Amino acid sequence: MKIYLVGGSVRDELLGLTVKDHDYVVVGSTPEAMIQLGYRPVGKDFPVFLHPQTHEQYALARTERKVSHGYKGFDVYTSPKITLQEDLARRDLTINALAKDEDGNIIDPFNGIADLEAGLLRHISPAFSEDPVRILRTARFAARFGFQIAPETLALMKEMVHNGEVDALVPERVWQEIARGLMENHPSRMFYMLRECGALARIMPEVNVLFGVPQPPKHHPEIDTGVHIMMAIDHAASKNYSLPVRFATLTHDFGKGSTPPEEWPRHIGHEARSVQLTQDLCERIKIPKDERNLALLVAKFHGDVHRAGELKPATIANMLQVVDAYRKPARFKEFLLACSCDFHGRPGYAQKPYPQSERLNNALTAANRVNAGEIAASLNKTELHSTDLSTAINTKIREARIASIKTQLT
Repeated sequence: MKIYLVGGSVRDELLGLTVKDHDYVVVGSTPEAMIQLGYRPVGKDFPVFLHPQTHEQYALARTERKVSHGYKGFDVYTSPKITLQEDLARRDLTINALAKDEDGNIIDPFNGIADLEAGLLRHISPAFSEDPVRILRTARFAARFGFQIAPETLALMKEMVHNGEVDALVPERVWQEIARGLMENHPSRMFYMLRECGALARIMPEVNVLFGVPQPPKHHPEIDTGVHIMMAIDHAASKNYSLPVRFATLTHDFGKGSTPPEEWPRHIGHEARSVQLTQDLCERIKIPKDERNLALLVAKFHGDVHRAGELKPATIANMLQVVDAYRKPARFKEFLLACSCDFHGRPGYAQKPYPQSERLNNALTAANRVNAGEIAASLNKTELHSTDLSTAINTKIREARIASIKTQLT
């Protein structure tokens, strides 16, 4: 029995990055032997065990054979006779097929170190094409490391898209990889790579269609809507904003992709169309509710937020009510952050002030000064029927909030 540190932990160590998780491959052992040594089995699809003290994952060396369509269509085979190189050969990229033995020696059977030094993402074998998740993973690694995809690997990815392999991806796995890619330092690279191989048009056509759609140059020096979205999500990443903020930034202008060309470069009413298209995407790839709900609000109201300096107090009060800012102030903060990313995501705008956020935060502070309980208590003393009383209370609270906002902002 021999134990090797493998995969991303070896790769990141060689790159001088912080290693968060350690994965190990065990050669020359069996499930029964692992259990006798105190390891706890946890793998469903193949034998994976948790170390009795460190609880880190140890997987038995294995090989895989493609038996059906999709990324789950594999038969997994384990045996004490499987070598380390056979196990590493089933991995996706050369930079992920590195191992380190217990003496600290690096095992590099597929020249992964050379590709690390060259900044290349290169597939190990034609078996890469058997798992469509590898398209998403490769694009995500491009976003993480800033590496280029080797020409032969990009050609294989295009072939996989053409053959329909990417269509077999389950929604949850698509979202998992997209979410991880959005949290990288330069998420735009993932989308550019997916677009280059043709996968973006299949898994997120709402994003793909934005490229080539012009915008008014007065407000968008970058002109192209797709480029604007990429700049906006990179800005969100540069500020280390949360996943909901980054996703809302990605989706806020979806409606511009459905503007009739004869109306370009104007996009009147694109906010409402963005809401519907965002809703469709969220249902299709099973977006979690926190990301979905924020994205829908930003899609609907980002234009109003940009015009905050022109809005009447009553309009601001209505928006605060609809976005549920009184009950969910933390989400309102993220709502404004996503709108600011839309503003900053264009050439020369990254460092410009965005006073709209401060203005709307001040409006919320003013509205929160209204004592809704006191208003309700005073009206409870009247002889109004319950339905009329509820309406009267809501009306009085709204009027008081509008007055407070007006005083604050003038």
